[in-house]
Amino acid sequence: MAGGPVRVLHLADLHLGWTPRFLGSRAGERQRERDGLLTRAVDWVLTESAADMVVIAGDLFETHRPEPGLLGRVVADLARLVEAGVAVVTVPGNHDEITYHDSVYREYGLRWPGLLVTSPIAAHAGTLSVRGVPIHIYGLAYTGGVTRTPVEEFPRLHVPGLHVAVFHGSLGWNAGDRSLPLPEDALAAASYDYVALGHIHQHVVRTLGNGLAVYPGAVEGKGFDDPGVGFFTVAVLGDGQARLERKPAGSRPVRTVELDVSACRDETDVEGRIRELGDSSAIVRVRLVGASPARLAADELADRLRSCFYHLDIVDETTVLDEAAFDGLAAEPTVRGQFVRRMKAAIEQAKNPDERQMLVLALRRGMAALGERTR
Repeated sequence: MAGGPVRVLHLADLHLGWTPRFLGSRAGERQRERDGLLTRAVDWVLTESAADMVVIAGDLFETHRPEPGLLGRVVADLARLVEAGVAVVTVPGNHDEITYHDSVYREYGLRWPGLLVTSPIAAHAGTLSVRGVPIHIYGLAYTGGVTRTPVEEFPRLHVPGLHVAVFHGSLGWNAGDRSLPLPEDALAAASYDYVALGHIHQHVVRTLGNGLAVYPGAVEGKGFDDPGVGFFTVAVLGDGQARLERKPAGSRPVRTVELDVSACRDETDVEGRIRELGDSSAIVRVRLVGASPARLAADELADRLRSCFYHLDIVDETTVLDEAAFDGLAAEPTVRGQFVRRMKAAIEQAKNPDERQMLVLALRRGMAALGERTR
């Protein structure tokens, strides 16, 4: 294609302004860190000449009325891109929706840096020239009371250039009143070269005809069930199907680790296993599973180990099996009871402490496998 390939940084679901209250005393610090994501992205684009165009596919902000200081920084960052010759396209989502009279997008209107999509119905929003290539932009701004039903037909000009659609919604399904349904067959019929999507926080790629429909995922997530993808998605558009690149975004790790404590002798042993997972840069949830040697004080464990992590949550999902529990189970007239009686007899006949410990662990593992819980 004349002018060479066009590199597009595809962002969505930044949710700037969101407060991670689950982090307690570190919530404010972490919010400020998250709110710097767009600045990091713009710095990277400008320093590395990493993209010719930046597309924001909805939910740039957590609300339609972001805090003034944050708003000022975002507008300044987008203006830096425009001043450097990087095209910018912004589509309101269902969190930062344009619906309200005091929406940030209504307030700024034509003063918003770059191309702001404001139509409540799918439409051609404008044509940009990037590296000498005409890029035809299509999209709609999520608007409460209007954006409810699936789009039956998507617009497309029959002119040379690249055709890029930007939507904040649910591809192929209806997620409810506050989600735009996007039928895959109708999108495929439009024959867009690239469909930049937002709303789903995971990285998802679908082939639609000769083009791609992509959710870049939330670079910085909101918590353990929404940890973020940790990378920037760059679409390289030109001759043939779009090509995707993933670029590390320097995000703080958010992860859940499952730790089987069945081989642990006591709570001190459990604490040592968690300590080995220590990472002062990471937000970590440790799920304790398996057969525990005793009832664990998860909150106290977390307090003792907190300095090993940026933030630590411990969730105790273990099966608690101590000597008292074994005695009760051994009295059952069941297959389970018979198993416990035989194992207890073997433990009593153990020749040395190591053999006894091995048999105790075997008993606990066996009972955990049977799903026994004695809390």
